[in-house]
Amino acid sequence: MNDHVYKVVELVGSSETSIEDAIQTAITRAGRTLRNMRWFEVLQTRGHVEDGKVRHYQVVLKAGFTLEEGGS
Repeated sequence: MNDHVYKVVELVGSSETSIEDAIQTAITRAGRTLRNMRWFEVLQTRGHVEDGKVRHYQVVLKAGFTLEEGGS
């Protein structure tokens, strides 16, 4: 069995559509440069209200990815 070692980064995603879309936006964008993402945790949820309506959702996430084995 392999030991799992994770690196954790903080991400902020936003969306005009939904909290779920804000999460997906952050994960998708981070996935362009980070490999081996395995999990995320929502730390904060907030939004922007304009004229009595929600106009923007924002989430702060912790995302963990496994470190690649170094060659020796």
